Amino acid sequence: MTDDRRGHDPDRTQVIRTGGAGARPGQQPGGRAPDAPPGSGVRRPGQPGQPTGRGAYDAYGEPTRAVPVRPGGRPDGPGGPSQPGQPGQPGQPLRPPVDPRRRRRRRARLVRTIVLLLVLAVIAYPFLVAQHAWSHLDKTAALPAGGADTPGRTYLVVGSDSRRGLTKAQRKALHTGGDVGQRTDTIMLLQVPASGPTVLMSIPRDSYVSIPGRNKNKINAAFSYGGAKLLAQTVEENTKIHVDDYVEIGFGGFATMVDAVDGVQICPKRNMDDPKAGIDLKKGCQPADGRTALGYARARYSDPRGDLGRVERQREVLAAIVGKASSPGTLANPFKTFPLAGAGGDSLQVDDGMSRYGLARFLLGMKSTGSGKGVSLTVPVSGTGSRPGAGSVVLWDDAKAETVFAALRKGDTTAVKAVADQQKAALK
Repeated sequence: MTDDRRGHDPDRTQVIRTGGAGARPGQQPGGRAPDAPPGSGVRRPGQPGQPTGRGAYDAYGEPTRAVPVRPGGRPDGPGGPSQPGQPGQPGQPLRPPVDPRRRRRRRARLVRTIVLLLVLAVIAYPFLVAQHAWSHLDKTAALPAGGADTPGRTYLVVGSDSRRGLTKAQRKALHTGGDVGQRTDTIMLLQVPASGPTVLMSIPRDSYVSIPGRNKNKINAAFSYGGAKLLAQTVEENTKIHVDDYVEIGFGGFATMVDAVDGVQICPKRNMDDPKAGIDLKKGCQPADGRTALGYARARYSDPRGDLGRVERQREVLAAIVGKASSPGTLANPFKTFPLAGAGGDSLQVDDGMSRYGLARFLLGMKSTGSGKGVSLTVPVSGTGSRPGAGSVVLWDDAKAETVFAALRKGDTTAVKAVADQQKAALK
């Protein structure tokens, strides 16, 4: 009798004969009969083996080991999973176990890559917005050559009543009228010092001043006679403050920028009904679109202070535009920022010597004055009057005006704050 070498099998393990006394009759260990030709009973590598199970042999003719069998007769373990089509089934490769440390390293690399991309996007975003605005700017030869330099950076800011680029329907909607030629509705000096508060000083357009090569007249006439270059020369001659850069915005651009920031808030100090400016406003703070904000900034006949009241409203609206454009809600939304940058660039005309750095300082300076951190004032005046050939004019208070000009020439913007505070107290 053969020795099956059986034993208790709690896992229902199949037991096979393992050669020796348990070999099949007439067969040598290794699976070859005595009278068989050499190699005839041996399975070579690559040849299919016999089925596994009781009395089975492998591809080399050696007895197979016992294979655990699940209830129901299905073998378990490598080479025989209970579910077909899974790794480890005959004909399917085994899936190697995943090292947890390797998985953590892959996850860490992914996180680092995402963080790096976010950092690069945050760094590149403002440069891309600035470049977009810069590519839309219109440049012109606006400044005279020479002139004594002054500390800090001084910008001549002009709001012209040019209708250039406006259709007949747009002129009607904005109540600009059909006048031709060029005049200024707004003249300001913005000084950004090396240290100290930024100063935004309005120059009433009816100021009676000397114009180079002409007789004394309203400063607005200088723009009509010789454009931006003669206006800048006139400002420098009467204030002795060197102008470093020039920024101009027209009627259409003003309204476009307000609409690009989804409107601004205006705060009329009195009811304003001005058909020529196209407005009928009640006292108090209220939202305004581009058309309303333009009319509010231009109105003069509904303001008992005339040109002096208008320059204050112009500063108010410009500050509101810059403040809204530079707010986190606008800057964080590229779908607002890029259209705004394009509209702003299309709305502005700057001198041909303006640099990207100079434009950035201008925007930061306007934001500073709009947020209340800077100083806003008007050239000190003594009153109004009438002059032959000029009509109704605004007269400067020469002594107080020179105090302000001298401080700005030195870059001492802190000294200007006392005059600005006096002007605010007089309005209360």
